[in-house]
Parts: sequence; structure tokens; C-alpha cells
Amino acid sequence: MQYMLLLYANEGGWAHLTPAQQEQGVAAYRAYSEALTKAGVLKGADRLQGSSAATTVRLTEGKPQVLDGPYADSREQLGGYYLIDVPDLDAALSWASRCPTVGHGVVEVRPLWAMSA
Repeated sequence: MQYMLLLYANEGGWAHLTPAQQEQGVAAYRAYSEALTKAGVLKGADRLQGSSAATTVRLTEGKPQVLDGPYADSREQLGGYYLIDVPDLDAALSWASRCPTVGHGVVEVRPLWAMSA
């Protein structure tokens, strides 16, 4: 079954890290990605640009309304994702608990809803 690991963290936190801490962070994500790949469960992953680059579209009285910014204002922003294919929720939770994001943010685990052809 496929699961999205949605990574939420405070965007401003990165700028407050020293260059050495930033290097450690990059290395931790690289190692995590490699572990997912070696296990054969990684289907996709990427970082997102900052929430200031987001645009939100919604219908208001039947007409599209385009707004600058993310869907919701919060302390933590969606910063990236991993798409994994594992046997069950327990396996997905196990991988999520190993993600470096849990040390400074949260990882939301959500199953994909397979669309029929």
C-alpha cells in the first residue's frame, strides 16, 4: 500500500542553523532517502519551495478565487514529502518515525486513495 509522508516544519528554522548544522541536516535526509531506496520502498520524494511561493485556489459563489499564500496559516509548513510503498500502516509509521523531520517538526502519514482506472 502506498503512503505519503508529509513533512511539516517551521520554515524559518533553517536560517537559524549554523552551516555545520545545515550540513548535518542535509546528510541526515540523504541517509534517510538512501535507506528508503535500499529497502525498495521509495516511490518518490521532493522538497517544496517556501510557503510564500504558494497560491491557493478555491471556489467562492461558484467562481474561482486565487489567493497568494498557503491554504492555512500555521506554525509549521508543509516542506516536502516521501511517497513510499509498504505492506501496512505499521510499516509506514516505522519509516515515519525514522524521518529526520520528527526531530524538529512533524510527519503526517496518510494512505493514498487508489483511483480506479
